[in-house]
Amino acid sequence: MEITTKDYSVWYDPEKATVFFKGFLRLDGMEAYQPIINVLNIAAENGSVITLDMKNLEFLNSSGISMLSMFVVSLRNKGNVGLVLKGSNKVLWQTKSLRNLQRLMPSISLELG
Repeated sequence: MEITTKDYSVWYDPEKATVFFKGFLRLDGMEAYQPIINVLNIAAENGSVITLDMKNLEFLNSSGISMLSMFVVSLRNKGNVGLVLKGSNKVLWQTKSLRNLQRLMPSISLELG
């Protein structure tokens, strides 16, 4: 499953149990993020551990951070899916926001490279 626009791409690779993010995600409100939420939910249904690879996501607005937070809380409440977050120390928003997601679900494995 893949969503591609001129600004961003989000795709799920079931063989790697990974959702990849690339570009600039600045959608307007939670409704606009619904297709991405759908991709995340499909990934969560198919694996015991999923990875969100955000190393190439240069920007995520506050609505996107809220969307990720809600997804993390839903995984925590299910209790049967592990989560790995891959990010980049070179992308400023990731160093702070991805660590904050770890507060919502302490079992998250955070890999900042």
